[in-house]
Amino acid sequence: MKQYNIVIIGGGPAGLSAAVSAKKSGCSDLLILERENKLGGILNQCIHNGFGLHTFKEELTGPEYAQRYTDQIIENQIPYKLNTMVLDISPNKVITYVNSKEGVVQVKAEAIILAMGCRERPRGALTIPGTRPAGIYTAGTAQKLVNIYGYMPGRKVVILGSGDIGLIMARRMTLEGAEVKLVAEIMPYSAGLKRNIVQCLDDYNIPLQLSHTVVDIKGKERVESVTVAEVDDELQPIPGTEVEYECDTLLLSVGLIPENELSTAAGVALGRTNGPIVRDNLETSVPGIFACGNVLHVHDLVDYVSEEAAHAGEAATEYVKNGEKKENKKIKVIAGDGVSYTVPTTIDADSNEENIIIRFRVKGIYQNSQIGAYLNDKEIKHQKKRIFAPGEMQQVVINKEIFDDCQNGSSFTVQIEEAQ
Repeated sequence: MKQYNIVIIGGGPAGLSAAVSAKKSGCSDLLILERENKLGGILNQCIHNGFGLHTFKEELTGPEYAQRYTDQIIENQIPYKLNTMVLDISPNKVITYVNSKEGVVQVKAEAIILAMGCRERPRGALTIPGTRPAGIYTAGTAQKLVNIYGYMPGRKVVILGSGDIGLIMARRMTLEGAEVKLVAEIMPYSAGLKRNIVQCLDDYNIPLQLSHTVVDIKGKERVESVTVAEVDDELQPIPGTEVEYECDTLLLSVGLIPENELSTAAGVALGRTNGPIVRDNLETSVPGIFACGNVLHVHDLVDYVSEEAAHAGEAATEYVKNGEKKENKKIKVIAGDGVSYTVPTTIDADSNEENIIIRFRVKGIYQNSQIGAYLNDKEIKHQKKRIFAPGEMQQVVINKEIFDDCQNGSSFTVQIEEAQ
């Protein structure tokens, strides 16, 4: 059985950044396994701009951003296998994969970096009554059809869900000549970035109906119409508010789910995000297995994916060189009021990192509020902001020195509170 220092599962933005970082950190025995026919992951179908402002200090399209990292993979002579599906990861870090050239193969890794990304929630996960005609797509599938294959999914479109992919596809379908009737969002706030609401909906006069959802789908062979109704505070349709929209296509942008079937097979514990529970070096509950990117928690900016993955690459290399590092002083990170989750969930007070980044999302819309960060009951810092929204990932950066005098079992709480 062939052995590697580090095997990276996934050749998207997280996997590429982790590989480059691991190589620069001194690990030369690497392998990337990617199931698609080219590196870059989801970025290859994201032909709109807006990527790379943090990482490269310029605005790039998705394929351009992916190519920057692909070039680094080639320059650093990091091996990778395309069209290769990973079937299983065992708790002792044996990876089983399959491709058309080698068949079924097993390799052993000293460390593994999970970078499988996420998938879209399909119609089957929703309770929408009605028939099962053609013309119902997830927004990402429609994006691939249009941008990669040049196919138009339909001409009269309703979009359910205001995630970023749904907002971007509202603009894309309009530019391709389709009529987008509306974007319906069951929550009282959008799940996407404010800039996407402005640039993709407002600029094209596409209505966004908050607190609305699809309650019926009609059509035998093809979608003929959908019925949209307002919902109450408990997200239940309000009788008498139904409006029927004639359309031939329904796009679903109703959430992203981290791809963690392989993680659970390896014995990795999952948390609130449906992604792995990790400590501040992004190591999971299984020693030597690290996670980064959308498989860990869903990001809104790919630049943050690359930054997080680079950290995972460094940490995995450190593990290969020095073995497992025990947490002698373990600090528990608590998601306080208004915070839905935190990454990481624990901090090693003896970490070698100068600064520790805690990323999280809020539970709702909060105006004129602040992030409060507390070590046990002592306030460490606060960050004021005019508005917090679930569509935008937040972060707080903490200097490691504050943990120097901590005892094992201390807690660090992040919460949203009224601005002082």
